[in-house]
Amino acid sequence: MTAPASPPRPVPGLLLRLAAPLQSWGEHSHFNDRDTLSFPTRSAVTGLLAAALGRPREHPLDDLADLHVTVRVDRAGSRLRDFHTVGGGLSGQQTVVTADGGRRSGGTATLTSTRWYLADAAFTLALTRPDQTPPPPAWARALQAPRWPLYLGRRSCPPTGPVLLGHSTDVLHDLLCLPLTRARSAADVTVLFLSDRPLTALATCEESVNSDAGEEHSSVLDVPLSFAPHRRRYRARPLYRRTLTLPGTQCTGYGIEHLNALAAYTSAAYTPAHHQPAACQGSVT
Repeated sequence: MTAPASPPRPVPGLLLRLAAPLQSWGEHSHFNDRDTLSFPTRSAVTGLLAAALGRPREHPLDDLADLHVTVRVDRAGSRLRDFHTVGGGLSGQQTVVTADGGRRSGGTATLTSTRWYLADAAFTLALTRPDQTPPPPAWARALQAPRWPLYLGRRSCPPTGPVLLGHSTDVLHDLLCLPLTRARSAADVTVLFLSDRPLTALATCEESVNSDAGEEHSSVLDVPLSFAPHRRRYRARPLYRRTLTLPGTQCTGYGIEHLNALAAYTSAAYTPAHHQPAACQGSVT
């Protein structure tokens, strides 16, 4: 008889909530075409943490670039295309500056660009360190009181509600059990998880919809090596996907209703509802 597999070792980490009317997570954005992926990129999350800590773009990323990021897609949102024009109808001394320091002529003054956003999306993230040690307390303090304003991919995308949910002693467990930003549902729901490492440690009482948790799904060019202006560099990393079935009663609506449910989960007095696995008790502080 095969011995049952031992439960995964608890891993400490930080839990983040990224929700806003608009978000944008570019991977190949250049000049006039600004794309967005369907989930927060590791480079954007690293930049968000660096901004909270008050670090300039030239600051080394040695202690941030190797973060592990696991994303729970609470609400996928919808893609929104925004068409921009810049510089039209201006006089010669007000038109767009050229690379050599001059000004565009009247006939070429108008520049166009296409920018993509995710509208009405919401994500819950688990941040962990590669050696599975707790993140520095300074990170949580900075996310609670950021040195510079935080935004979700672009400056025009401020977050709604708190970004930091708290520190967890078993962050993947809480990533599974935290209330979902979805309309209340009596039926079970399927939830997508994305990570830069295999998602075999995620486990529920239900079988997963797909069984490729340990197989690399694709790759993403979003690991930052430098944020320095004119010297930004990135490298690729693997992307793993897993879709799990979670109780519909874990969906707690939107707005203040959902924020109250999150506050209840992180409370020491929290008691899981009868339909949830007994193990789903908050360990967030």
